[in-house]
Amino acid sequence: MNVFDFDETIYYGDSTRDFIFWCFRHYPKTLLYLPLIGYASVRYYTFRIGTKTEFKEKMYRFLKAIKGVEDVERFWKEKFSGIKPFYRQIHRDDDVIVSASPEFLLKPLEDKLHITVIASKVDIRTGKYDGLNCYHAEKVKRFREKYPDGKIESFYSDSYSDEPLALLAEKAYIVDGDTLIEWDYNQHKKHLRT
Repeated sequence: MNVFDFDETIYYGDSTRDFIFWCFRHYPKTLLYLPLIGYASVRYYTFRIGTKTEFKEKMYRFLKAIKGVEDVERFWKEKFSGIKPFYRQIHRDDDVIVSASPEFLLKPLEDKLHITVIASKVDIRTGKYDGLNCYHAEKVKRFREKYPDGKIESFYSDSYSDEPLALLAEKAYIVDGDTLIEWDYNQHKKHLRT
């Protein structure tokens, strides 16, 4: 099987950010959550307080102001064209996406792309997490839960923060826009915050 990160890897952009801005446009009342999102961002990124999961739970509180699954479907009708051409060319039906984005956001792609999605378990009604943000070493844990003996032929990501998954693969690639570059294991990012 081949395993992929999603955002900036096989999708142009960050799907979570795109979905948040989509919600801001379609539900002006979600803009009332901007001060909370700003506060959570400064707290986590500037003052380095809390975990990424805690930060994202605060950010996702805006979900209380949308319709949920129905909106996710509408979002992908507009944004599905953001899937990169290189992925469409190498796609296989046993492909797996392992992403920090919320599972509710990527799950509809299982049918559209004929793939399996492993992602952060976030309640679409409340923004609360069930477990940790699916990031860095947590991606390996989540992959192993689903595929205890899974063998990864090729792994693709836009970030060296995914090195734990890259180490499981026979081959690994950094995706820079539409360009595939062989993984450079000397580029490991130290002191990553989860």
